[in-house]
Amino acid sequence: MKILVTGTTGFVGNEIINQLIKTDNIIIATAIEEANIVKKRFDWFSNVLYIQKDLDEKEENYFRFFNQPDMLIHLSWANLPNYKELFHIEKNLMSNYSFIKSLVTNGIKDVVCIGTCFEYGMQNGPLTEDINTKPCTLYGLAKDTLRKFIEELQKRYKFNFRWLRLFYPYGKGQSPTSLLSQLDRAISNNENIFNMSGGEQLRDYLHIEKVAEYIIECSLQNRVQGIINICSGKPVSVRSFVENYLKEKNITIKLNLGHYPYPDYEPMAFWGDKTRLNSVLGSFYESKD
Repeated sequence: MKILVTGTTGFVGNEIINQLIKTDNIIIATAIEEANIVKKRFDWFSNVLYIQKDLDEKEENYFRFFNQPDMLIHLSWANLPNYKELFHIEKNLMSNYSFIKSLVTNGIKDVVCIGTCFEYGMQNGPLTEDINTKPCTLYGLAKDTLRKFIEELQKRYKFNFRWLRLFYPYGKGQSPTSLLSQLDRAISNNENIFNMSGGEQLRDYLHIEKVAEYIIECSLQNRVQGIINICSGKPVSVRSFVENYLKEKNITIKLNLGHYPYPDYEPMAFWGDKTRLNSVLGSFYESKD
């Protein structure tokens, strides 16, 4: 099977490619960076067919342009985080929809897209896939709208569709503005104090290796379609998350709790319900037995 993966030089995309090249599939990788740059940065380059492409530069037939793939795993999304910026609606939404529509109308039969827990908005507690979305950021609204657009496409064209909602992936290679990246810099600089929020908010953290594993398992099965939370299902406070991270590294640094206000676009306590994901994992392993 030929699998097209977008956004392959990003935090999640890189790990997905690292795991996908171990499967018995042909991997077509794409990102905005030129091939000579990607070749120097990523060890997986020689194991994939890399096709450089800026999705804002339109193609009449993306299906043909990317060598007629059987499946799309779509991670590409420009200019994150900046969750409140208009370009998510004005630019990203339509360029992503046009790209996916071109693939679907020209022949692709399997579409997997990455969504976000920001689609749920300010709702607290365990979040199941069937509750109504209430995005309060333009990023969340754009992602949620893209999903609805693709669902409308399904009414006219026959293809499989999974929408995978990520919660809080963490690990090597994540954004420099992320919590642990900032903490690592403070440690490297031998700082005695780390400024952070009050840390009482509950979040759903999942290591990037496990995130990629779950995405691949959801992609390589067709039994469970639609929305699937990619999550741990286990809420943990941000403070505990940081303290456990420091304990694992045997590092002592004072946490200046309450230095930053809590974000106004995230509820205080929310995490993913893992029930549907567990049904996918069970069917995936059963199919390999």
